[in-house]
Amino acid sequence: MTRDEGEMAFYGKKQQLKRRFGMLSIIGFICSLLATWEVMFAVFLYGFQNGGPAGLVYGYLFCWVGTLAAMASLAEMASMMPLAGGQYHWVSILAPPRMAKFLSYITGWLTVVAWEAGQASVAFLGGTVIQGLIILNQPNYIPTRWQGTLLYYVVLSCMVFVNTFLARWLPKVEGIFLCFHVIGFFAILIPLVYLGPHGSAKDVFATFINGGDWSSDGLSFFVGIIASVYTFTGADSANHMAEEVYNASTVVPWAIVATIMVNGVLGLALLIALLFCLGDVTAALDTPTGFPFIEIFAQATNSNAAATAMTCLILFLLIASGSGVMATASRLLWSFARDNAVPFSGHISRVHPSTGLPLYSILITATIAFLLALINIGSTAAFNAIISVVVAGFMASYSVPIALILHKRLRNDPVKDKLRWGPWKMGPILGPIANAVGLAYIVIALFFSFFPSTSTVTPVTMNWSCLLFGATVLFSIGYYMVYGKKTYKWPIVDTIRRGQ
Repeated sequence: MTRDEGEMAFYGKKQQLKRRFGMLSIIGFICSLLATWEVMFAVFLYGFQNGGPAGLVYGYLFCWVGTLAAMASLAEMASMMPLAGGQYHWVSILAPPRMAKFLSYITGWLTVVAWEAGQASVAFLGGTVIQGLIILNQPNYIPTRWQGTLLYYVVLSCMVFVNTFLARWLPKVEGIFLCFHVIGFFAILIPLVYLGPHGSAKDVFATFINGGDWSSDGLSFFVGIIASVYTFTGADSANHMAEEVYNASTVVPWAIVATIMVNGVLGLALLIALLFCLGDVTAALDTPTGFPFIEIFAQATNSNAAATAMTCLILFLLIASGSGVMATASRLLWSFARDNAVPFSGHISRVHPSTGLPLYSILITATIAFLLALINIGSTAAFNAIISVVVAGFMASYSVPIALILHKRLRNDPVKDKLRWGPWKMGPILGPIANAVGLAYIVIALFFSFFPSTSTVTPVTMNWSCLLFGATVLFSIGYYMVYGKKTYKWPIVDTIRRGQ
């Protein structure tokens, strides 16, 4: 029995998936999935309207530090329990016995919904970027919802192709994506800085905008940080790929922390460059493409062809990100089905014998994304309401295990000493600090993820994520009472449970 198999056996799990990822390939996987600097271009408008240039910079730094603390907390638990279930598995051993099964189940549903909605949001983002490129080159083009949905399916098809036909070589593919992620950074940064107009430091670091007409600039700032929160969302992906990583209890934690640092630096550099090279701000914000960065590229290079080439590079990296999101979502769904937590678990949890891939789970995940897009044909507002639950779902799933481990540490719970800590451990001083900082950041991000972009709302501009999040929680509770309570299995270690 290998070290990885022994760690899984301790929690009652057998090796079913094939381990293909090493340190470099899993770092490439997380870096390309997060796509921090690429996604920042796409969500730039939301943060600019609420906070302005200065709000974007300081909000980004705030989110970077908070994400690092939160992900370090999760990395410590991933080292302790390197299973594909991630958050819901950790909750099962950290929660009090009478609440462990219930909290684990609810956390599992929140995590699954967040990742399923996450892949839809990336595919939708890619489809709308393609429409923006068409508008740039064909000004008379009038975009429609059904055309946007078809372009969504084009992006989704690319994601499915990578996760099925190229799945055996996924580590190598992710290594290629990592190269494009780093090279693309310079390919965008150099022409933007060299050719674009340059603003002043005061314009970037001392200009706040309250475009949402909130009661104060401070409130507007916190509403706008959700743009930066979104760019770091999904850093826990390596946790759900852990059963395909060699020496997962060591490699996964280091890969998570390294990725946050690398992507944080790249994202900050390009954000500052973008803000210094805004050019005609009014033209950028009012661009018919729907994406200010496309207009900024066109102004900087004075060429639609060059702007198209730069945007196509970002589009390619967004598709690469979506492929990673789909891979992660499918592994999480597979793990949840393995614990008999969802309908048709027996089929979804099957693993293809020759490839070692959860093909049924991948196909179900792709089907969910396919069906969600049909809503966009009828109402973009309804579709946006569904994908808006992404940030709230992720933050809620992070909060439960971090709150539980912090509670044990602060109480000096004797069970804390009986936990099987992994080789990656922050210790009795740094650990509680990271847990507390990460939890505070998560609470703030979760709270403001429910805010609309403006203080005056209509049914279209309203942020419906609070409704969808509440519906998800109520559904998971109801499903647990009817079905999950009887069938859900979760990892139980007798020595730990007796200690509690």
